[in-house]
Amino acid sequence: MALQIVPVNYVAVVVAAIASMVIGFLYYSPSLFGGKWMKLAGITKKEADKAMKQGMAKTLVLGFITALVMAWVIAMIIGNVGAATVTEGAMVGFWAWLGFVATFSYHGVLWGKQPHSLWTLQNGNNLISMVVIGAIIAAL
Repeated sequence: MALQIVPVNYVAVVVAAIASMVIGFLYYSPSLFGGKWMKLAGITKKEADKAMKQGMAKTLVLGFITALVMAWVIAMIIGNVGAATVTEGAMVGFWAWLGFVATFSYHGVLWGKQPHSLWTLQNGNNLISMVVIGAIIAAL
């Protein structure tokens, strides 16, 4: 069986991408993991303030584009495997995270001297986002 380009609900893709961005904003907020992430990533408050003053528009636009691509790819997988419920969609998001994102991003720990704790923190956001993307795509 070959994977097919299947019809996609583009409203669901956009909603899922927006949800992923909102999850990221909350996850990396100072109230949750923002401070810990900055420390682990070696980013100082001064550097963060400078980036904010220079404007984050380009970063936000590129982040949204990557979220759209991820949502579209998950929609393709969901369409090909026939996931039709929120739970099935969430499971597609989980397996896509485990098989592709978690494993591939671990290379930074293995060869890039990235702290394991930073990988864990970043992949918490990735996992939540991909599970929610899958759930939204399947639900809509």
